Amino acid sequence: MKVEIWSDVACPWCYIGKRRIETALDQFEQRDQIEVIWRSYQLDPQAPRISDKTVNAILAQKYGMSEQQAAAANQRVSSLAAAEGLDYHMDHARYGNSFDAHRLIHLAAAHQLQDAMEERFFKAYFTEGLALGETETLVKLATEIGLNEDEVRGVLASDAYANEVRADIQRARRLGIQGVPFFAIDEKYGVSGAQPAEVLKDVLEQAWTEAHPLIQVSSASQDAGFCDDDSCSIS
Repeated sequence: MKVEIWSDVACPWCYIGKRRIETALDQFEQRDQIEVIWRSYQLDPQAPRISDKTVNAILAQKYGMSEQQAAAANQRVSSLAAAEGLDYHMDHARYGNSFDAHRLIHLAAAHQLQDAMEERFFKAYFTEGLALGETETLVKLATEIGLNEDEVRGVLASDAYANEVRADIQRARRLGIQGVPFFAIDEKYGVSGAQPAEVLKDVLEQAWTEAHPLIQVSSASQDAGFCDDDSCSIS
């Protein structure tokens, strides 16, 4: 079964959603038969590579609120993140464009390191206050998870994986996805938002049951109360 997750590494709810789907999968009996694929999405594709604006200022501008209100909203999100074991420092987050980070997530996928890259970028942005629009920062983070530095620099100096990022975003639009995180299970079930782990687990189980219906085979010659080599009937 395939679980696709559309997210942006600059989305605080996406990091929370990552932890919650991990919790759900840890509790899912068929975990080893689930393939998780991260898909690219950009909340602000027009953002500059690097900006001196704070996340609070950007949020205030986007939703027409004061910076104090934005800070309070970010604090509420940080409290929810803490409940998932995440340490947010939104006041230190470095706002910027996430397109190159997404390209490196696709590179990491080619080396079976996609989840590790996603995790490292989330932590860098929300906990460590690193700017994901800076080339040297991206190189440092990518090599930390095991990617080759020359290959990483080559990707960043070119348009490699740009089409893959755009394709993810275009597919999200075709599916009607309007926000992230968004979880798509075998393209049949969709879950929008960082839903609780219990909700995600219920959807996983429903999708699994639908894809693997129980087929009961019985023997016409089996008498009540009789046991053969395979089963016993109840009299």
